[in-house]
Formats: sequence, C-alpha cells, structure tokens
Amino acid sequence: MYYRTLGLSGLRVSAIGLGCMGMSHAYGAPADKHKMTELLADAVEMGYTFFDTAEIYGTTDRPHDNEELLGKALRAFRDRIVIATKFGLAFDAPHAAGPHTLIPDSRPVTIRRSVEGSLRRLCTDRIDLYYQHRIDPKVAPEEVAATMAELIREGKITHWGISEASEEYLRRAHKVCPVTAVQNRYSMMARRHETLFPVLEELGIGFVAFSPLANGLLTDCYTADTTFDPATDYRASMPQFRRESFEQNCPLFALIGQLAEEHHATPSQIALAWMMNKRPWIVPIPGTRHLCRLKENIGAADIHLTAVQVENIDAALRAIRMSEVFGGSPIKQ
Repeated sequence: MYYRTLGLSGLRVSAIGLGCMGMSHAYGAPADKHKMTELLADAVEMGYTFFDTAEIYGTTDRPHDNEELLGKALRAFRDRIVIATKFGLAFDAPHAAGPHTLIPDSRPVTIRRSVEGSLRRLCTDRIDLYYQHRIDPKVAPEEVAATMAELIREGKITHWGISEASEEYLRRAHKVCPVTAVQNRYSMMARRHETLFPVLEELGIGFVAFSPLANGLLTDCYTADTTFDPATDYRASMPQFRRESFEQNCPLFALIGQLAEEHHATPSQIALAWMMNKRPWIVPIPGTRHLCRLKENIGAADIHLTAVQVENIDAALRAIRMSEVFGGSPIKQ
C-alpha cells in the first residue's frame, strides 16, 4: 500500500481508503457482523489505514450500526489507523425505503451531542477526521468551524472536514479553523466537483472521493438484468442502474475496458487510478463487503498514468454521452 497526506494538514492515510457504509446501510440488508469484522481486520493487515463511517449509517432498528461495527472490529488496531466519521444529518422518514430525504442540523449543541455518541460507539478517545456531513443553511460556516476548533482543543477530534462543500462555504470555514479534507461524490460519471480543485490546491486541503466507482457501476459486475431490493438497497432507484442506462453507457464501458486492457488492470482499478493520478492529495474510499475487492482496489495504486494520459482520458470522458448518475439524497430545506 502507498500512503498520501491530505492537504497541508499532515494527516497521513493509505492511498486508498475503505468506505464502510455499505456494510450496514443502503446496499441491502446489513452484512454478517462476524464476516465484516474479519474483513476489516484483513484490510488493516493489507495496509489500509483509512476507514470511513458516519453516525447515520445503519437501519431503523440499529441506527448507528456502522459506527458500532467499526468500534468493536477496529479497537485492537486503533493506533495504526485513521477513523473518519460524520455529524449533522438525520433522516426525514427513516422507516421508508431509501434514498431518504435528509435533514441537516449543524447547531453546536447537536455537534457536541453527536461527537460524544460517536466517540462512545467507536470505542475511542478521539476522532481522527470529523466531517460535517452536509451543509446546514441555518448555521453559518464560521459557527460550525468555531465548534470544530473547540473540539480540537479539547482533544476530541484531531482534524475536520466538510462533505459536499461549496467554495464560499469552504473558504469561510477554513478562515476560522483550517479544513483538512473535503469529501465529495466523484467518479468518471460525476465530475462536477473538479471545479473545486484549484481552491483545494490553494488552501492546502485534501479531497476524499466517495462513490468513486459510481456506486459500483464501474466495477463491471452488473448488467441490465441485475435487480436490487427497493426496501433496503438504494441502487434500486439509482438512474445509472436502469435497464436503458446500460445501453447508454456502452461507450463509457468500452473506454474503461480498453484502458484496462492497455494497463493489464481491471475496470475498477482504472476508474480509481484515473482520479489518483490527477492530484497527490486525492484519496478514493470505495466500499466493499468482499476480500477480493479489497485486494483489487489496492492494485489501483500501482497504476501510474502520465499527465498526458490523464488529459486524454478526461477529453474522452467529456466527449462521451452517459446516462444520468445518482447525485445524492434530497435535502429538506
């Protein structure tokens, strides 16, 4: 495994992290706890040091299931790893089928309640990277950042970040308490956040890419005949998994397949390597429940693309007409 530093913060993480949400939330019924505990231990032994969760990753019966899983499974490795979790969201109708409408709440009193709960469930005395899960339009970024600064002084968190941040919000927050990382949706099918890259470069902030494989579509593991349980799996309503989308995305699949053949890699590895070779401070966090995928994803770090090769891929992506791709759950205003 290779390692990267998120911006100027000094937070060193594995070049590829592990997004743990799907073990407990949004990708079908929660996985077997014993198997996931073994998988997390395998990930540490392979060199993964960056594990991503959130307080809302769970089910109606166990709303904090993912943090509880990681707390128990990773306790023995705590000093070898970086744990990232998130605050500031609740579900509008948690008993309904997802994707759920999200309710943002970043009031300082909510943040403090959330951090204590996460510390307890994660079985730790500090959170390495604490994200604001979504922007709360009712709370100024300066107020959120000031609360983060207090938590850092108190030793409850060591770094903080923002998910789905705009440039204005990020700049205002960063002035009060330096932001370590922005975590945004990013893949070959969802590239809108590239406009933020110059700002991140300027401010010395890392970029953590969630859904780097377009919720699994770019793994070449699904077909137009694949079905998902609408009661437990968000992919059942994601536009890129509609039957007609597979035909629309044939040119994209062909491009990735050609690149995979050229570099003796898999489609997943190409999709991850493309973004990792753009900037040294980009860290993707693909999720999985399978050991073979953990091993496959690590291999992406061994693929080295030149700046010209990356630009050629970008040009090809700009020219390809793709299907719509899931852009995130709606937020209640």
